[in-house]
Amino acid sequence: MYFQRIWLFVIILLRGISIANKQKKSEELPYKNTYTSNWAVLVSTSRFWFNYRHMANALGMYRTIKRLGIPDSQIILMLSDDIACNSRNAFPGTVFHNADRVLDLYGKDIEVDYRGYEVTVENFIRLLTGRVPPNTPRSKKLLTDERSNIFIYMTGHGGDNFLKFQDSEEICSQDIADAFQQMWEKRRYHEILFMIDTCQANTMYSKFYSPNVLAIGSSELNESSYSHHSDHDIGVSVIDRFTYYTLDFLEKNVNITSKYTFKELFDSYNKNLIQSTPGIKTDLFPRNISDVKITDFLGNVRNIEINEKDQELKLEKEFVETKESYRYFRTKSNHDLNSNLKKKTYSSKLEKATRLKLLEGKIKYKIIGICIICISILVLIRKL
Repeated sequence: MYFQRIWLFVIILLRGISIANKQKKSEELPYKNTYTSNWAVLVSTSRFWFNYRHMANALGMYRTIKRLGIPDSQIILMLSDDIACNSRNAFPGTVFHNADRVLDLYGKDIEVDYRGYEVTVENFIRLLTGRVPPNTPRSKKLLTDERSNIFIYMTGHGGDNFLKFQDSEEICSQDIADAFQQMWEKRRYHEILFMIDTCQANTMYSKFYSPNVLAIGSSELNESSYSHHSDHDIGVSVIDRFTYYTLDFLEKNVNITSKYTFKELFDSYNKNLIQSTPGIKTDLFPRNISDVKITDFLGNVRNIEINEKDQELKLEKEFVETKESYRYFRTKSNHDLNSNLKKKTYSSKLEKATRLKLLEGKIKYKIIGICIICISILVLIRKL
């Protein structure tokens, strides 16, 4: 009985430790992998044929992040002009970012979410902050939450703390900074990567003040950002230098499983080749860029999520199983105890019966002996 109780206690203790460890692991998981989705907002803000390269910049980035696994449903593509169908295009329905014209960036599987005059400062801010009209299609919404990483890429013509939209309006660095703060307060992101390719691009992140924002720009204050090369058949420049070397690094080195970091990307920039000074803002970002993988923003995320209700039900089920096990062992223990008592009772009764029989036998023999003696005495008396 004593050993059975010890064994039962050990079983319950081990089951309790197992449940506690599982619960602890489930609590630690969100801290090890605190983002569950990657989104991208790609914006070409320029119009007109001679700004062909800006659309190619955005489409080149679009093709790369799709290759790395971000689906169209999580990419918002904003193109302010339809270069592919421009009457000046010698190759109608196509957009190329290299003079060899190997890859058509426009292709058949492109999904443009905001096109032409839909690309405005107001729509861009509304997209980021989630203040879109009720009838806005799902494809035009940034459906992020506090566990989403967002890659925002912008290209076009800009200057000191501003970027032109469609050559008719401007967005300034303070506008974007305030939009990011609204996003943070509304829990619309976990981390943001902001990348911009324009003249004096680094001034566009100078006003940022929201946490968890990493920013990269193509040029410093009073510096221009230049195009890389032209296609003589198309007749215009087809890509900018900063974007060209960024895509070159990504295409040559980065795949879905690679561990290249943003430090390696930034260190790959050659000022002499880019002909401007790329910059990076890390003071608002909690992690060291040498630990931030490129795929943390530009790659796919496997959505593995712990459902709290399911976890609670699982723990409750294990508790019930433990309780049932305890009842089983307790019942079995009581049954064994009763059996032992019955056995002992039975054995004691048997022993009593045996003793009584022996005693009865002795009494019988004594009575018989006494009777024989009495008869013998009577016989002797008669003879006398």
